[in-house]
Amino acid sequence: MRVLIPTALLLATPLAFAAPADLAQSRIGFAMKQLGTPVDGGFKSFSANVELNPAKPEVGKADITIQTGSISLPTRDAEAEAKKKEWFNAGQFPTARFVSSSIKSAGPNRYQVTGKLTLKGITRDVSAPFTLKQQGALNVVEGVMPVSRLAFKIGEGDWTDTGTVADEVQIKFHVAFPATTK
Repeated sequence: MRVLIPTALLLATPLAFAAPADLAQSRIGFAMKQLGTPVDGGFKSFSANVELNPAKPEVGKADITIQTGSISLPTRDAEAEAKKKEWFNAGQFPTARFVSSSIKSAGPNRYQVTGKLTLKGITRDVSAPFTLKQQGALNVVEGVMPVSRLAFKIGEGDWTDTGTVADEVQIKFHVAFPATTK
């Protein structure tokens, strides 16, 4: 029997303009459904540079790069399967990257980020709502970005069956970075 595997996607490579995230306080994860059952996972290795001033969100920027081979799933077999060609093809495409193109206010401490997500060599426009909270000297952005795994060819061949692994994947991000007043 083949090992069924959850899919995930996500974001980042450092930009010169923004402050690096506090990786000890940050997480990139995902949620999906496999045979109708919720499955959570994440990535152990990523980098993120974020700049966001609540008074001027429109000049904010985010650039996040994830090491796809650092995927974390409920079993080692699932992790090994996720790195294969049909899924993330981590050997050929070792990173996924998100680069913002705009950030807009959506109300008090709420925002919408839009940008380009590149995964498995495919780039698509994506957008996600998020919240911003200040925690001491850090700002923390938290949100969920829905993506279609099939739009990025995550789960090829027999794995395109959405009855086995749902097409929609929820990328969950919690990124902490130095607060700024620029």
